[in-house]
Amino acid sequence: MTARPANVHQARLLRLLRDGGPNSRAQLGDLVDLSRSKLAVEVDRLLETGLVVADGLAASRGGRRSHNLRLAPALRFLGVDIGATSIDVAVTNAELEVLGHLNQPVDVREGPVAVFERVLAMADKLKASGVAEGFDGAGIGVPGPVRFPEGVPVAPPIMPGWDGFPVREALSQDLGCPVMVDNDVNLMAMGEQHAGVARSVGDYLCVKIGTGIGCGIVIGGQVYRGTTGSAGDIGHIQVQPDGRACACGNLGCLEAHFSGAALARDAEDVARTGRSAPLAARLETAGRLTAEDVSAAAAAGDTVALELIREGGQRLGQVIAGLVSFFNPGLVVIGGGVTGLGHTLLASVRTQVYRQSLPLATGNLPIVLGELGPTAGVIGAARLISDHVFSPA
Repeated sequence: MTARPANVHQARLLRLLRDGGPNSRAQLGDLVDLSRSKLAVEVDRLLETGLVVADGLAASRGGRRSHNLRLAPALRFLGVDIGATSIDVAVTNAELEVLGHLNQPVDVREGPVAVFERVLAMADKLKASGVAEGFDGAGIGVPGPVRFPEGVPVAPPIMPGWDGFPVREALSQDLGCPVMVDNDVNLMAMGEQHAGVARSVGDYLCVKIGTGIGCGIVIGGQVYRGTTGSAGDIGHIQVQPDGRACACGNLGCLEAHFSGAALARDAEDVARTGRSAPLAARLETAGRLTAEDVSAAAAAGDTVALELIREGGQRLGQVIAGLVSFFNPGLVVIGGGVTGLGHTLLASVRTQVYRQSLPLATGNLPIVLGELGPTAGVIGAARLISDHVFSPA
């Protein structure tokens, strides 16, 4: 079992070294509220645990030069991002740099046992590649609501068979390390916060558009999950009274009108009715359409595909405008599998938000695409478990 910090001071030092990389004792002293003697005691205790190692001489600040400190180079975290149609698995070091990354298609409706067999096989493959001998902790993201303290999915609409499955307990036994579980969009938000476009923002929204739609809410640098873990489930906000039936059982939800699955369904409708020759040709070749097909048709100048994206962006912008008026974030990040729709989608969302929300909320509000792409979730998963490992036991 990996050692854990003994107190909040040691935890703070570990997280500073994780987020900022190697640093000297003197520079760490500038960042924490500890006397020089107390800092020396806590650093020495961390060195004894093996969580921290000396890493060469620091630059001189006058007087005796001290050693740089860094997190133990052998520490390894496993990040797992389970989507509705694919799995990303990555190994990171203690600073959350990705050392190895695998992606495979999957159907989350196969159920947790089949999906986690794939996850474990991918983790074994990464170990066999030499990037890790074992794992000091694992973070897992799933595309549905999670009761966070227990690491258990709760009635996820697009995940039949997952309700109540003990993800954290089962994987902890299989992997032999601590495991933390969260909703996938919360992990995307944490990934973009650690290494992406939200690095310098304390309050922001991270919207993930995949098979479904969710929103990670970050307040003061911390993910806000709500009382039971369901905060940010914006895909089930109604955008059209008596609209389309949604997988959750309600009518007119955003997810039913604009998501990866909804966009694919709309594309197939226009292809079958002959309104889009490029989409019809793709449907005839592949037998089905995806959001990527719509993106490709739009990039080729197909006006019907462009209109589908614009309409979807207006629906999404309608919901985000309400969130902006309520929450007043400093940034809105849009990510997920549908971000291949790119700047057409972004322009439509921005137009709707800037039109509907008050100028005080939008006057200096960037609405941007995420920077990390498919690694956002796995980096966020590694961040989640490192937060746990770098907390007092």
